Amino acid sequence: MGANHEPPGVVVLFNTGVGLVKGEPRDARAEEGVTQCARAVSGALRGLGFRVQEVPVDRDVELALSPYPPTEWMVFNLGEGLEGRLFEEPRIVWALEAMGYWYTGSDGHAVANSVDKARAKALLVRNGVSTPPWMLVRHPDELRSGCSDVAFPLIVKPVAEDASIGVGPEAVVWNLSALRERVGYVVERYRQAALCEAFVVGREFNVSVWCDPPDVLPLAEIDFGAFANPYERIVSFAAKWEESSFEYQNTPVICPAPVDADLADAIVETALRSWAAIGSRGYARVDMRLGERERLQVVEVNCNPDLSPEAGFHRAARAAGYRYGDMVARIVDIARRHYRVCDRFGPESGRAGHSGHHRWGGHLHVRGTRVCQEHLARVPE
Repeated sequence: MGANHEPPGVVVLFNTGVGLVKGEPRDARAEEGVTQCARAVSGALRGLGFRVQEVPVDRDVELALSPYPPTEWMVFNLGEGLEGRLFEEPRIVWALEAMGYWYTGSDGHAVANSVDKARAKALLVRNGVSTPPWMLVRHPDELRSGCSDVAFPLIVKPVAEDASIGVGPEAVVWNLSALRERVGYVVERYRQAALCEAFVVGREFNVSVWCDPPDVLPLAEIDFGAFANPYERIVSFAAKWEESSFEYQNTPVICPAPVDADLADAIVETALRSWAAIGSRGYARVDMRLGERERLQVVEVNCNPDLSPEAGFHRAARAAGYRYGDMVARIVDIARRHYRVCDRFGPESGRAGHSGHHRWGGHLHVRGTRVCQEHLARVPE
């Protein structure tokens, strides 16, 4: 922010679907959704008076950002991967960090934790958060001796995809033969291991969390009332992306969710523990199911979830009183106030180079404010 306190320039960074190296052709719809989200975010920022540049990336994020130096621009990061390649989403964030940008959302470590579903579940368990039993299968041949301790029915997912990619009715399996077939499909089509998870019958909640310290927005529940068979009650790819499908038209979301105070408190506590276990920052969404004996089980933590106007995160923000532009502005402000060590001058002489308040109590001045040299002290790691 300059001497006149003008809003910073914001690069809205997003991936473009020039082609997919794996998966199904219809998966490109999820890529198209990112583009639509970027346009909505850009429009909101312009309406707020920000200087905005939309920057699509197909392969090389470093080259795409070269005209926009980090001394003059921050990044509203909507990058979810390039050409559908594995783990491009955290690589984009690590590249932003290495190039010195402020950026919205979680850091590369947290994004990598959440993208790898098996790693995320291990971290949840390590931090005392319940998650359905699972096993990671790299090839159908590994299943010759049975299914370990995970009981049928199972839901089978690609281990490193989001947006319900690779998830449909066929993902729910009831026996070893069907499991082998579905694992084979995931390995061959998506070129990655399959996460085979115990199917939890019960209510499903989406919990949106943001800020630092984290704050939970109004709870949301998927209404599966149109599905008589409880094992068809999943948020499939069709339910998310195919508007003409029965699944899309019959999985409305109720927000705020109709829950009593005790359940609401348990959901909030579970979401915050999950946020911490993954190392989330900025904003995230935690998906969980209420299974047998009223036990909450987290099925996914999504760092940097969809921010489209009709997506779940804004639905929750809207229930809390935020218009779309207000939500976008808040996410930018959160990014600007991330914890940083303030130990050097920025490009403008006499101005702080970082922002925030360090957890050990040292005040870290907002970037761009005037400070004295003696006030800039390194905080111990």
